[in-house]
Amino acid sequence: MNFEIYEMNLKDYDKIYQLWEMSEDIELSQADSYSGIEKFLKRNPSMSFVAWKNGEIAGAVLCGNDGRRGYIHHLMVHPDYRHQGLGRSLVGRCLYALTRIGIQKCHLFIFEDNKDGMDFWESLGWTERVKLTMMSQELD
Repeated sequence: MNFEIYEMNLKDYDKIYQLWEMSEDIELSQADSYSGIEKFLKRNPSMSFVAWKNGEIAGAVLCGNDGRRGYIHHLMVHPDYRHQGLGRSLVGRCLYALTRIGIQKCHLFIFEDNKDGMDFWESLGWTERVKLTMMSQELD
């Protein structure tokens, strides 16, 4: 595999954001601004990761928790590095970080038309929760 994986830090924010922008399946918002990610990383230290290969960003993932459950956000592997186990490795690091602090269950959100994403998560043993509906409210 030969990827270097490090804890996410803000010095790489611009490259991570550009990677996320490449995906049609990641919806970016104000929460993904520099200050939003800064708050997220401070609240969830040592849980989010960035992968590099030959000095170029290859993948990134946000991971955090609310004290009860873990959450994975914005897993993205650069198209040039897919199908090499990198996504699986990033997820594994997130799950290990959560279990280290006693979190026993992890959730993620995925657009229902993201078939490749659904296939990926199912290949890792994740199951779709069909009896739940997510509701949101803007707090501006």
